[in-house]
Amino acid sequence: MRTVDTNVLVRLTTRDDARQVEIAEAFVARGAWVPHLVLAETMGVLTSVYQRSPAEIANAVEMLLNHQHLTLQDSEAVAAAVASLRKRPARGFSDCLVLEVARKAGHLPVGTFDRNFSKLAGVERL
Repeated sequence: MRTVDTNVLVRLTTRDDARQVEIAEAFVARGAWVPHLVLAETMGVLTSVYQRSPAEIANAVEMLLNHQHLTLQDSEAVAAAVASLRKRPARGFSDCLVLEVARKAGHLPVGTFDRNFSKLAGVERL
């Protein structure tokens, strides 16, 4: 299976460049894999560059989870991260994803210096 880069997912979610959207859709039409790093980078771009809200980020990730041609790495952990983000929108998607991947792998607690992140169950403030 092929893999997509961040800029491809950005085009698929923002649809802000018609030519690149067409190329991205053609590339993923044969199936494509989305690693966690690319997903996290994409949501970071949507947040910082496109000023998307946590609810819009959650919607974008759900769209990618349900995309007929995309396979997201560990989709169960990604779906759990979306649920966590919806419950606590002040948390970033990347933090939610780190926590859910660690939880699934049985590697808790997550150590952090981040006061807000440490408020989540399974995270320990250092």
